[in-house]
Order: sequence, then C-alpha cells, then structure tokens
Amino acid sequence: MSICQDKEAIDVMVEEAKSYTQYGKVADYIPALKVADPDMLSLAIYENDETCVTAGNTEETFTLQSISKVITLALALMDRGEEEVFSRVGMEPTGDPFNSIIKLETHSPSKPLNPMINAGALAVTSMIYGSSIDEKLGRLLTFIHEITGNSSIRYDDTVARSEYETANLNRSLCYYMKQHNVIDDNVEHLLELYTKQCAIEVSCKDLAKIGYVIANEGKHVQSQRPIIPLHIARILKTFMVTCGMYNASGEFAIRVGIPAKSGVSGGIMASVPYGVGIGIYGPALDDKGNSMAGMKLLESLSQRFDLSIF
Repeated sequence: MSICQDKEAIDVMVEEAKSYTQYGKVADYIPALKVADPDMLSLAIYENDETCVTAGNTEETFTLQSISKVITLALALMDRGEEEVFSRVGMEPTGDPFNSIIKLETHSPSKPLNPMINAGALAVTSMIYGSSIDEKLGRLLTFIHEITGNSSIRYDDTVARSEYETANLNRSLCYYMKQHNVIDDNVEHLLELYTKQCAIEVSCKDLAKIGYVIANEGKHVQSQRPIIPLHIARILKTFMVTCGMYNASGEFAIRVGIPAKSGVSGGIMASVPYGVGIGIYGPALDDKGNSMAGMKLLESLSQRFDLSIF
C-alpha cells in the first residue's frame, strides 16, 4: 500500500506521537528559539509529485538549523567537486555531540570528521562560491527556491542575529580550523553567513519537497529535470543515514532506517530512496537535539509502511 493511501492510520500515528512532546524540551541556548510551542507536531509527506498527506499546522514556518547542512553540502559539492570538499571535511560518523571540538584536537589532520557536525558544516559553508555574504546566501536561497518551487522562502533575521550573538563555540571551531588551514575565510563573515543559513524559514511542506528531491535522484518534483546530480544526491543520503541525527544516528538507523536530517528548531527531513519525502516539525527535543515526537512518528511510519532501507 502507498503511504499516502492510509491517511487515517497516519492521523492516529501523529496523535500517538504527539503525546511524546511532554518529555522533550524546546532549545533554549539560542534565545530566539525559546518561543516555540513545545506541544506542536506537524507532518507533510510528498509522493508522486504532490503533497499527499498532511497533519497538524503544516503552514507554520520554522528555521532549518542543521537541516541546512544537507543543502549547503549539495551546493558546495556542485561548486567545488568531491575532491576539494572532502580534502577539508571527512566522511566518518562520530559519537560526539554535534558541536564538539575534541576530534579536531585529537585527529590528524585537524579536519572535521563529517559535514553534519558543526565544524564540518562551517567548513562546507566556507566553500560555497560567491564574492560576498549576500551573494553566497542569495545562491543558497535560489537553490532552495528551485528545489521547493517556493520563491517566498527567506531567512529569519531575528533568529540569525540571536544565533550570531551566541555563537562563541562555533567561533572557537572556526578559529581552530583557520589555524590548521581548513578554512581561510574571515571568521565573522563566515559566522554571519552560517547563522543566516541556519535561520532560513520553511514549512513542513517545503521540507517534504526537499526530502523528495534528494530521495528521487535529485530530480525536480514536477519536471523531473535534475537539480542535484545523481552522485551528489547519493552522497547526501549516505551522510543522512550515517550522521544525520547527531549522535543518535546509529540507533535511528536501526529503529527507523531512513536517510534523515534533524535540526534543533525541531524539524526533521527524511528521504525514502526512490519513494517519498517527509517533513516533520516538533520543537520539543530529546537530549541529543532531535525532535522527541518527530523521532517517534518516523519510527511508527517506518514500521507501518516498511520504509527502512536495510
């Protein structure tokens, strides 16, 4: 059965998963994220060129946060190629927290282990082509507009400023990488771009479309024109499986088995290869930084519709 043919069962799963919001906590280390409603849970599923299932307030917008790491990786790979990108960023998972500096200090060469941790994402963002912050951000937004078909997507300046003003740990990561020639950008310029990238606002429907494009070989949802080259779409899915859910990625692979990426705003984007794109928003987080209810909902969806790739 197609996942979109059982709306009634999905509605039940959403309500059951929503009860888990009480065990989570909205991210408060970024002040602008504290205002989110911890009881919210919404879902959009994109399949066969249309949004076929929605639940909750799918018009509510939220910031991409770490989900943006997948999109910037695609753009950097298209700009620079695999050889250059992976000369500066590794391909290995880590069990350390996403904002940890320890592996930079203990590994030689001192490059980030993968593009989904903060250090790796900052290095990837530094490789996006452009002569200014505005040009680089404009190219990223244009790329997202093309993928989603939604040209109204912008970044939330309040969230970006809040993140920039509290980004001291990310500053430390940048200066350490600059010392070891992983990045050569002006650190403050890079942080401004990175915080604006993380503050790009989307809805669950937008997120489901992005997930769908990555799931389906990088092809545009309507025209089937390639937006992301096939080999890059495969790289993205691989990183999503191995590193996408912070240091809960191994358990997530066993319980859910779907390429996915989360963000501390409470968003989760999932890509079922050659199948569907899923967008979830539930801002109450677990202790790893993943949406508490969103994780439970994806586990239920995977089990009900046999979505695991393993």
